[in-house]
Amino acid sequence: MKQNIAAQTPLLNPRDVDFLLYEWLNAEELTKRDAFADHSKETFDAALDLAADIAVQKLSNHYKDADANEPTIQPDGTAKTLPETKAGLDAINEAGFTFAELPADEGGIGLPSLISKAAFAWMQAANVSTTVYSGLTLGNGNVIRSFGTDEQKRLFLEPMIEGRFTGTMCLSEPDAGSALADISARAEPREDGSYAITGTKMWITGGDHEMTENIVHLVLAKVPGAPDGVKGISLFIVPKYLVNDDQSVGDRNAVNLVSLNHKMGNKGTTNCLLSLENATGYLVGAENRGLVQMFQMMNEARVAVGLASSAIGYTGYLQSLEYAKTRVQGRPVTAPTGPQVPIIEHPDVRRMLLAQKSYVEGGFALALFGARLVDDAHTAPTEEERTAAGQLLDFLTPIIKSWPSEWATRANDHAIQIHGGYGYTRDYNVEQLYRDNRLNAIHEGAKAIHGLDLLGRKVPQHGGASFGALLGRIEATAARAEKHEELAPHAAALRAASQRAVEVTMALGGTGDPALSLANATSYLDGLGHVVVAWLWLDQALATYAEDGAAREDAFYRGKRAATQYFFVYELPKAHTEFDLLAKLDRTTLDLDTSVL
Repeated sequence: MKQNIAAQTPLLNPRDVDFLLYEWLNAEELTKRDAFADHSKETFDAALDLAADIAVQKLSNHYKDADANEPTIQPDGTAKTLPETKAGLDAINEAGFTFAELPADEGGIGLPSLISKAAFAWMQAANVSTTVYSGLTLGNGNVIRSFGTDEQKRLFLEPMIEGRFTGTMCLSEPDAGSALADISARAEPREDGSYAITGTKMWITGGDHEMTENIVHLVLAKVPGAPDGVKGISLFIVPKYLVNDDQSVGDRNAVNLVSLNHKMGNKGTTNCLLSLENATGYLVGAENRGLVQMFQMMNEARVAVGLASSAIGYTGYLQSLEYAKTRVQGRPVTAPTGPQVPIIEHPDVRRMLLAQKSYVEGGFALALFGARLVDDAHTAPTEEERTAAGQLLDFLTPIIKSWPSEWATRANDHAIQIHGGYGYTRDYNVEQLYRDNRLNAIHEGAKAIHGLDLLGRKVPQHGGASFGALLGRIEATAARAEKHEELAPHAAALRAASQRAVEVTMALGGTGDPALSLANATSYLDGLGHVVVAWLWLDQALATYAEDGAAREDAFYRGKRAATQYFFVYELPKAHTEFDLLAKLDRTTLDLDTSVL
């Protein structure tokens, strides 16, 4: 893709995007598959360049304004956003990026997920609060595409593909967030086959605005006589406006905006408390299957969160790097009477820059690796390959969502620190980037939920085959790396960490006490997440070597190896700290008398 984009606005490094796509993940190989036969590297690059142009021209231009001017409720009870927000969303939709992965005969571009996600990352880096409208619409539309009737697809999906409607997911309620078994929204069947939906939904991103003709809500609710718990949840399409047979917008449905939530970050996005009062809804699929269906959207959203978090961290890193090169402050300890130097000359600033580089480029690689698995799960040549890719993606999803959410946000914290006092002001973007990124460890499943999911469900599923497949890939990378003198110590360290992960996993699985095994599941998520990212860093480092085994020596490739070195020296030992704690089967938090807090 065009290499002058970063000079305009530091969002992502286009050289890194090219490396990850074409030198590491072999994106061009995808054009040999029937699903992507109409594409080429040229069409991939055109999509990436267009996304970067939209990011610079239509999204970054109102990033700070949207933060300073939150949406408001108008006298008619609807939410109003900045005109620039609508212009940005329109640009995304007109370019076809929301549904870029759909086949052309369904209104899409037919891009691989790998290219689509890389393109979307440019826009997330520029302005996540505007791009989220598009991301949620994609997830919503994919659920309807998978489980809806032909009529539902015609009335609701087609207008979303055209950019006329947006979509949301309405799961949480004021008293039921992560614990969806406790939702109270109810759906009463009507004689015409529709349902009357009554309840309150909280934290609904994009729940109301004036930017499109209609908003299609996917709402979780329970029908009369439904089983208790999550097995009794059904899924309904509840549009803001009823839709006529010709896809035109009809009467207002009984979905009302009660209030807007005022957030720490992502202020340009409406986040709503919605009240449904006998609103007309249409069942998606069968009754009591709602959560299973919605999880498709949630899993897509979770991968998107990891990508967004990496992108936000990435732009913060690049901005702090530019600042460190130009901000003159202090003198080296070896020349106390000499002239002041740019702060990038100070070792601790370099440490924070290397840390950011390792976190954001590592997280970005992780998210794009997940996107490549999506493509392989759908289009790999054999059923065996497709199944293996799908199972590995499912296993890694908690890590893809949670690791960047934690560590790319840590990168944003470092970016503020590098800016010093200026970083704490609105004069620079880094404080806003931190505020925007802080959400990502909370929404689409709080971090602890993903720790429980990883250790309690993903590790034992398929008889441990998915975990075994991951270990096999790690070993394959280590075996290749040990042949290079510079990388051999990292190969040994990676093997030791992965073996320690196996030992701890077996110890936790053998307690016979689920509460004890899962008490520190978040530590397990942190530890295994670091092992996975270390593996991906070592795999990237291997891609910096020529076919004859010689290390490529231009600054970009040396930067990849430097970040790998940093991660293995400074970061991978943190995995052992987590594993050591887990091996002790510590009961501190489990047995705590909460009255002492």
